[in-house]
Amino acid sequence: MNKTISFVLILIVVALGGYFLFKSPKVQAPVSPSGITNNENETETTDQTTNDSNIASPVIIYSNTGYAPSTITIKAGTIVTFKNESSLSMWTASASHPTHGVYPTTGGCLGSTFDSCKGILPGESWSFKFDEVGNWKYHDHLKPSFFGTIVVE
Repeated sequence: MNKTISFVLILIVVALGGYFLFKSPKVQAPVSPSGITNNENETETTDQTTNDSNIASPVIIYSNTGYAPSTITIKAGTIVTFKNESSLSMWTASASHPTHGVYPTTGGCLGSTFDSCKGILPGESWSFKFDEVGNWKYHDHLKPSFFGTIVVE
């Protein structure tokens, strides 16, 4: 009897894990609330500068060793671009793994809108506009040991 219950519980956990792991996002390329698409080759509909037109939008580079810089400080309303220069896909998302629900605006594919909702291929980038003041931790959903922090003032 105990073996049957254990087997059923393991089967349920595996089934739920597989569902969340292989749940495919919408076919349409995800767009952040700022209107910026994931692919550099597509047209961007939002100016990628901060309120001061002389200051470029910050870029965080994702490599085979993680995000650099891992922590940045920006003003509210700044668009941050995450550029994939690694050999694998990246899936940048709000902490905490796997729910992605720490950034307070909801509506993304799993929890928060601060979520690329799919793997971003090497050479591509994804951008997000940070409107909420606070310290926002993020991670690579595909490799959760890679993480960083955006400090929004």
